[in-house]
Amino acid sequence: MRNFYIILFALLIALPAINGQVQRNSPDDFVLKGIVVEEDSNDPIPRVNIEIVGGGYTTTNGAGEFAISAKIGDELIVRSDDFETVYYTIKKKQDVTIRVKDEITLEENIPVTTTSRNEAESNFNTFIDSAKYFLKKDARKSIEYVTRSLEVVPGRASSRRHNSIAFETLGDVNLHWNQPDLAVDNYKSSISSQSRTDVRIKLGAAYMASNNYQESIALFEELLKVKLSNYQRVEVYEGLGDTYRAIEDIEKSVFNYQEALDIANQHKITPKITDLNSKIGEAYAKGGAPVQAEQYFDNSLILAKKQNKKRAVIEQNKVADFYNQNSDFEKEIKLRTGILEGVSNLEEDSLEDEEAEEISPQRQNYKIANAYVAQDKYEDAIPFLEKSIEEADKKEDLVVQKDATRKLSEVYKGIGNFGKAAENYEKYVEVVDELYIKKEQELSQAARFSREIALKQNRITSLENERVLNESRYKLAFENQELIQKNNRIQKWIIGSLILVAVLLLLTAYYQYKNVRQQKYANNLLALKSLRTQMNPHFIFNALNSVNSFIASNDERTANKYLSDFSQLMRAVLENSEEDFIPLASEIELLNMYTKLEHFRFKDKFEYEFTVDENINMKEFVIPPMLLQPYVENAVWHGLRYKEEKGRLDIKFLSVSKDSVRIIIEDNGIGRKRSKSLKTEHQKRQKSKGMGNIQKRISILNEMYQDKVDVKVEDVFENEEGTRVVLNLKKD
Repeated sequence: MRNFYIILFALLIALPAINGQVQRNSPDDFVLKGIVVEEDSNDPIPRVNIEIVGGGYTTTNGAGEFAISAKIGDELIVRSDDFETVYYTIKKKQDVTIRVKDEITLEENIPVTTTSRNEAESNFNTFIDSAKYFLKKDARKSIEYVTRSLEVVPGRASSRRHNSIAFETLGDVNLHWNQPDLAVDNYKSSISSQSRTDVRIKLGAAYMASNNYQESIALFEELLKVKLSNYQRVEVYEGLGDTYRAIEDIEKSVFNYQEALDIANQHKITPKITDLNSKIGEAYAKGGAPVQAEQYFDNSLILAKKQNKKRAVIEQNKVADFYNQNSDFEKEIKLRTGILEGVSNLEEDSLEDEEAEEISPQRQNYKIANAYVAQDKYEDAIPFLEKSIEEADKKEDLVVQKDATRKLSEVYKGIGNFGKAAENYEKYVEVVDELYIKKEQELSQAARFSREIALKQNRITSLENERVLNESRYKLAFENQELIQKNNRIQKWIIGSLILVAVLLLLTAYYQYKNVRQQKYANNLLALKSLRTQMNPHFIFNALNSVNSFIASNDERTANKYLSDFSQLMRAVLENSEEDFIPLASEIELLNMYTKLEHFRFKDKFEYEFTVDENINMKEFVIPPMLLQPYVENAVWHGLRYKEEKGRLDIKFLSVSKDSVRIIIEDNGIGRKRSKSLKTEHQKRQKSKGMGNIQKRISILNEMYQDKVDVKVEDVFENEEGTRVVLNLKKD
C-alpha cells in the first residue's frame, strides 16, 4: 500500500512536467511527402500552397507532389483559389494524399442572373432548399447557397419576401452552429423585410440562447396576444417554459410547459407531447421534485418508444441521467443497457453530432461503470470501463477515454490492485497530453470557423447593401433634375453634419482624455500629500520617544537640549510640509539636523559623516521632503543601535552627471537579516510605516515623472552585515 502511494505521488508530481514537455519531447522532424489531387478526376494539381501552422512552406510541383519538414501533431494547410482550403492533422510518419474538391460545388447550370421573373423565383427556391439541406451538415456551404439565392434575384426582381426567407435561413444556420448573436441579427433582418410569426418565434429562441432572457420572455408574451396556429401556440408556451427554466423560475416554467402540453394533447400534436412530458420532468427534477419528475419521465419514455427508435434512445439517456442524479442506480443501469442495445440498431447518419456523442457506446459504458462504482461494486464496473476505453479509442473520443482511464485507475486502487492502478494512471496521463494537443487544434479550428462564417455573412450584407443601392439608382433615374439637386443638398448637409459630429466627438474625446490625465495627476498629488502628512506624526512620535527616554533617565538637561534641537528641526519640517518638492540643499540640511539628533541620543553607538560633492548644482535639483530620513532612521534604529562596538554611518551626495545625483546611505550595523531576527513578535506583526510610505511615494513619483527616483538596498559585507541604500535622483 505504501509503495503504491509513493508511485502515485511521483506520478502526480511528474504530471506538470509531462504536460510541459509535450512539444519539447515530440518526435524529431521528418520529411512529409504527399500529393494533392482533384477528388473526382484524381488529376494532380500544381502550384498549390502547402504550409505547416507555425512552420515551413512549400508548393506542389507539376505532378502535384510536395515535400515539407513536419512532425506528428502538426496541422497541414492546403490552400488555393481553385478549391476550398483543406486542414489536415499529421498523425503518422507516412506519405499523404490530399483530395480536394472544386470550391464552386453549387449548381453551375443555374445562371447567377436571369431575365425572367419565373426563372428567378425558381432558382431562388432551389438555392434556399439547398441551403436548408446543408444547414446541419456544412455551415459554409449552406451560407454560400443563401448568398447565391440572393444573387439570382438582383435589382427589381427581388422582394421583401425573398429577403425575409434568405435571412431567416441564415439565422437558422447561425442558431444551429451555436452563434445566437448572429442569429438574432439575421432574424431581425428577416422580420424587418417581412414580419412573420414563425420567424418571431425563432427570434425568441435565439434571444434565450444568447442569454437575453427578458427580451425572450417579452417577445413570447407579445406573441400570445396575436392570432396563432395551434402548433405555434404550443411553440410559444414551450419557448416561455424553456426561458423560465433557464433562469430557474421552475414554477412558471412548469406552468407554461403544461399550457403547451394541454394544447398538444387537445389537438394531438404527438411529437410535442413527448417533448413536453420530458421537459416538465426536467423542470421538476431541477426544482427538487423527483416524484413529479419521475411521473412525467415515465410518460415521455412510453411516448418516445411509440414515436421512433432514435427518439426512444435519446429519451432513455435523459431519464437515465435523472436517475443518476437521484442515486437510483439500478434503474439507471437498466436504462443505459437498453440504450446500448438501441444504439446498435440505429444508423449513424440519423443522429446529429451532439446526440451521437451523448448516446455513444463509450459514454454509456462509462456511465454504467460510474453507477456501479457509486454502489461500491468495483468488480462489476471494471468490464464496462474497459469496454468504454476500447470504444473511445476506436472513435477517437479522447474525453471519454481520459475519464474512463482515470476512473479505472481509481477502481483498481479501491480493490487493492495498485499495480494496475498505476499502469492505468500512466495511460491517463498520456491521454491527457494527447487531449491537450487536440483541444488546442479544436480551438484553432473553431476560431477559423467563426472567421469564415463572419466573412461569408459580410458578403451577404454587402450584397444586400448593393441591392438597395442599385434599386435607389433605378428610382433616381426617373426623377427630375430638381429632385437630384435637392438630394445633393441633403447629402451635403448630412456629410457636413457628420463631419461636425465627428469633430465634436474628437473634441469631446480629447477633453475627456485631458480631464482624466489631470484627475490622475491630482490624485497622485493628493496621495503624495497624504503620505507626506503621515510622515510627520511618525517622525514626531519617534523623536518624542527619545525625549521620553532622557526624562526617564532623569537627564533633564539633556532632554531640554535635545528638545531645543528637535524644535528647530520640527520648524523646518513643518515649513516644508506643504511643498511637493524642496531644494536638495534644504533636504540635506534637514537630514543633517536629524542625524545630529540621533547621534546626540546614541553617541556611544556610532559616528557619522556627511559628504556632499562640490560638483552638484544644488539649485537645479529638487527632492520630495523627508524622503531620505526614514533610511537614516532605519540605519540607526535597526542596524547601529544593536551593534556591540561603535559603528559608523556615512551619508554621501555624489554627482553622477549634470542630470543625475547619487545618494548613498551606508552603515556597518548588524545588517537586515540579523535585525529582523531580533524583532519582537509585536514588531514582526507591524510593518515599518516610514519605509512603507517611502516605497509608495517613490512609486507615485516615478509614475508621474518617468523614473525620477531609483532606489536599491543591499548588504555591504559578505557576512550580510551592514546596509547600503543607493538612491539615484534625476532632474525634472
